[in-house]
Parts: sequence; C-alpha cells; structure tokens
Amino acid sequence: MSSAPLAAIFGMAGKALSDEERAFFRRVRPVGYILFARNVEDPEQVSALTQELRSLTPDDNPLILIDQEGGRVQRLIPPHWRFAPSMAEFGELYARNPERGAEALKTNMALIGRELCALGIDVDCAPVMDVPVLGAHDVIGDRAFSTDPAVVAQMAPYACDGLREAGIVPVIKHLPGHGRATSDSHKELPVVTESLGVLKGSDFAPFKVLCAAQGQGVCFGMTAHVVYKSIDSERPATTSKTVIGDIIRGEIGFEGLLMSDDLGMKALSGPFDERAAASLEAGCDVVLHCDGNLADMEAVAKGAKPLGGNALKSLEGASSVRLKPQKTFENVLVAEFGVLDALRRG
Repeated sequence: MSSAPLAAIFGMAGKALSDEERAFFRRVRPVGYILFARNVEDPEQVSALTQELRSLTPDDNPLILIDQEGGRVQRLIPPHWRFAPSMAEFGELYARNPERGAEALKTNMALIGRELCALGIDVDCAPVMDVPVLGAHDVIGDRAFSTDPAVVAQMAPYACDGLREAGIVPVIKHLPGHGRATSDSHKELPVVTESLGVLKGSDFAPFKVLCAAQGQGVCFGMTAHVVYKSIDSERPATTSKTVIGDIIRGEIGFEGLLMSDDLGMKALSGPFDERAAASLEAGCDVVLHCDGNLADMEAVAKGAKPLGGNALKSLEGASSVRLKPQKTFENVLVAEFGVLDALRRG
C-alpha cells in the first residue's frame, strides 16, 4: 500500500483474534501490536498469532511488541520460556565486577531476544533506564539497573546491544525519566517537583549519554506519563510539547521513533480520541493502547493519524534489525548457566 499505516499500536483481547478485531485491524492498519500474558499460551500459539497479525496488512510489515524486561515484568514465563533475572540483579553484579556484569547482561538480553525472534516478535519494551530515588514509588524499583545515573548510563547500551544482536529493536523507557515519581502512573498522574538542574543531572542523564554515544544503533523510545513541574506544570511528558521538544528531543537528543506509554493508564484522562490526538500533537510519533477494548481502540484510531515524517525513517531504519539476528546460541543452556553463575558468584 502506498499510504502510511496508522500511528498507533494496539493490544488484543485474547489468545486468538476475534472476527471484529480482524476487521478493525485490517481497516485501520496500525503500525504495530503489543502482546500481554493474556495473549500467550505456548510457542506454537504465539507464533501463529504473530503470523496472523502480520498477514492482515502484509504490505505494512507491522511491528509486534512485548514487555519482556526480566524480573517481575515479563509476559513469557516458564515452562515454555526462560525466567530472566531483574535488571537490578545485573546492576548489583556490575557494581562488584563491571566486566562480568556487562557480559552477563548482554548475554541475558540476547537470550531474551532469541526467544522473541523465534516467535515473530521484533520489539522489546526494554530496557528501563529510569533512576529510582529514595522515597519514590516502587513501580520502577528493581526494574531499574541502579540508583546511580552513571551506572544506568553504562549498562543500558549492553542491554540494547544484546537485543539488537538477536534481531530485536529495544525500546528505552520512560523518557525523560520515571524514577523520581512518588505514585504509579498506571493508577494516577505522578507529579515531580524537582528543579530542572536536578533532573538534568540525574533523571535525564542516562538517556542523554546513550543518545550521544557513537554507534548507539537502532532503538525506539517510550514516554513517561509524569508531570515535571519545572518544565510544564500542567501536562505530563506524553502530551507536553515542551517536554518532548525541549527535553526529549532537545536536551536528551533522542532522534528515534517515540511512542507514548499506554493511553489507558489512569495518569491520563479524557476521551481516548483526545488522548491520542494530544499525544501526537505534542510530538509522540506513535500512540500505544494496550487492553484490547475494541470500543476504546476505535476512539484511539479516530484521534490518531497516519505515521509520518521522521517516524517513517526510524521505522525504515529498524528494518536492518527486525528479526535479523546477528548471533545465535548453539548451546542455550551453557549461555544461561553463564548468566546465572555470574550473578551468583560475581
């Protein structure tokens, strides 16, 4: 098709598509889909689902995403898939032994990527690059590498490299930083009151380092549903032109495809068409809606628009990574043992 797909990523209700979902997805042509535990049974079922999703709009080659961070956020779990350690565990190893920590983290993420690639999933919503602070809500917690911005900055590239080597595009999150939030954006809108100087020195710093690094490679980004009072006192990053333009694109220097966090989270309010339109107007390239509610997805589609501008270039650039692994593990058990042994022994 000559026209661009819709700048939206949608979830679905169950393990197989309904007739209504098929018709909706064919009609609106979203740029991608995201899978959750409710969509997962076993490798054969997930592979069949990803194949069908792509078959609905084959000319668009839609993205298929999942949150497979490790620790308490992973949708693919035993017995069919490996249970991956949390990012904080690798951060603790890195603090003791940077070389082993970096090697174990990269191998771990490549193992995650290998599993995703085999299923036809080509985007992992990881790594978390937030920097938790004392007193913050634990919604980030051990999903983060460290409370030290410098350690987060040093470790994140290894996580991204491991995924890319396995044919998976990483999504760095949550731009420009969720670690200081004192509430869970799934349930309410967090407000951060620290000065811009403090935020630049801590929360924004790991993202800036990654984006400035030579050869950082292909990665996408996800916004935070967080208000930063010193930058925009009214709107969360997702719907703030100032935060996206001046901070995410400006101060941090992120140039890749930028997606919103889930529009269904309670941090946002108002009709879904307005949420989608406000996010895209603020500077998000793509909006994300996760829970599979068809009526809400119809509203999101109404407020969205075709993918355009630099987002199309980012999507095209990602084609060099998507499902094109550079590395295979001839002995997965040996690789997994190496990761776990490093965590145990340091």
